[in-house]
Amino acid sequence: MPKKGGAAKKAAGGGELSRFLQSHLQTINDTFQMMAEAAPGGGLERTEWSEVVKLGDQISRQATVAGMLWSGDLPDVETLKENIVAYFNILQGFLLVCHGSTIGSGPTLHKSICSSAKNVVDSSFSLFKQAVSAYESRSPDRKTTIPQVTGTVWEACVALKKVPTSNCIAIGRAMTQIGVYLKDVLREMKELPIGDAGDSTAEKSSNGVVDTMSCSDRDETSSDLDLDDDFTEEEVAVAKLVVTVASDSLVVVKESIRFITGLLKSSGNWSGANEDKVEPMEKLLSYCREIADQVNDLGASVYPPQDTSQMKLTVKRLYEGINGMRKEIGHLGGSSASAFAALEGFEKCLGSLEAELADDVGNEMENLSIRH
Repeated sequence: MPKKGGAAKKAAGGGELSRFLQSHLQTINDTFQMMAEAAPGGGLERTEWSEVVKLGDQISRQATVAGMLWSGDLPDVETLKENIVAYFNILQGFLLVCHGSTIGSGPTLHKSICSSAKNVVDSSFSLFKQAVSAYESRSPDRKTTIPQVTGTVWEACVALKKVPTSNCIAIGRAMTQIGVYLKDVLREMKELPIGDAGDSTAEKSSNGVVDTMSCSDRDETSSDLDLDDDFTEEEVAVAKLVVTVASDSLVVVKESIRFITGLLKSSGNWSGANEDKVEPMEKLLSYCREIADQVNDLGASVYPPQDTSQMKLTVKRLYEGINGMRKEIGHLGGSSASAFAALEGFEKCLGSLEAELADDVGNEMENLSIRH
């Protein structure tokens, strides 16, 4: 009987801990909500990201203490409460410093900061929810499960060191992801059953100068193709040009990355002092993203029967993206010759595709008249 009463006392303590933890979780959730918007400057100096990393190290150490405490021989409830308070006080300070680091940040950098902070918060919540749950249930598995979730906190804190420290770096990394996306699109398009179109694609030459060979020149290098039965000769011609357009769009993104990198090197660490440059950089990124999406749509349109009208609309949107990029690159200044050359080459290929699409429409109308 005394043993049964002791178990009931432990269960009551577990319920008390659960309620105690919930109040701290709510406080952190409320604090995190204010990060939905970047902190207003108002003359305040932006918190350096190195300060965020330092607090991340403190959280990592405190997670180690918590992991050892909750997975070992369980102490009394008050000791566990003290551990919760100590941990969540540091976590609260971490979020406040994170918010201070968003002063002067554009949407891309702000998103990166919030994402990294959320990983730390989510892993911390998981650690203490599982720890309290194991305490309440007296789970014998806590000695293995709690160290595992402690490890996710460590990983989230280590990842803070890889977060971009400026708008320029954040936007450059986002452009790199767009480049990876376009590489995947191009790889799929090269698998189209239209012969070896890969040799006709535009790439960067070894001396760093954009290859501006015209689309017509590229087509001559792969004129003898074995046509797939599903594609007509006209559709193959269009598909080959679309592959080249996709390749040239990748060159445009690569040159945009080099351009942004050049800005970073020439200006040092882009902090709040360069807020006037954030908007055109964000717009440049937006145009790169839009071009990548349109190129993907263009690739999806080459499968028979080809939707010529939709492809012409996509080409029009790509022209708009090129004009937008030219405008923003001009606003940013810097060494922009290579970026402008890439855009010019891309525009020429779009012109060749546009002409081919116009010829296809003319052929279709002529065949329609003959049948009638």
